Amino acid sequence: MHVALSALYAGLLGVLLLVLSYRVSMYRRRHGVSLGDGGHKDLQAAIRVQGNFVEYVPTALVLLVLVELSGWPPGVVHGLGAALFLGRVLHAQGLTANPGGKSFGRLTGILLTWLMLLAASILLVVGAVGHL
Repeated sequence: MHVALSALYAGLLGVLLLVLSYRVSMYRRRHGVSLGDGGHKDLQAAIRVQGNFVEYVPTALVLLVLVELSGWPPGVVHGLGAALFLGRVLHAQGLTANPGGKSFGRLTGILLTWLMLLAASILLVVGAVGHL
C-alpha cells in the first residue's frame, strides 16, 4: 500500500498553499487589513486564489491517492498529479495577473483542475464497478 506518487504531489501542493497563504498575509500587512479585503483588488485576488485552492485541492488529493491505491499505472497517477499541480499554478498566476477577470492562466488552470477531477472520478468508478 504505497502512495509515493500521490505523496509527491501532496507535498508540492502543500508548498504551493504556503506560498499562496504567504501572499495573502503580505497583502494584508501591506494594506493594514486583518479581516476581509478592505476593498483592495490585489488582496481580494490573493484571497480568492487561496480560497479556490482550498476548495478544490483536498478532494482532488483524496481522488489521486485512491487512484494510486487502486493500482492504476504510475503514468496515470503522474498525469493526474501534474495536471492538478499545473492547473493550480496557472490559476494562481492568471488570477494574480488579471484580478478583474479573464486570463489564459485562470481559464486553463481551472480546466486542468476540472479535467483531473473528472478523469480521476471516472477511473475510480470504472475500477469499482469492475470489482462488483
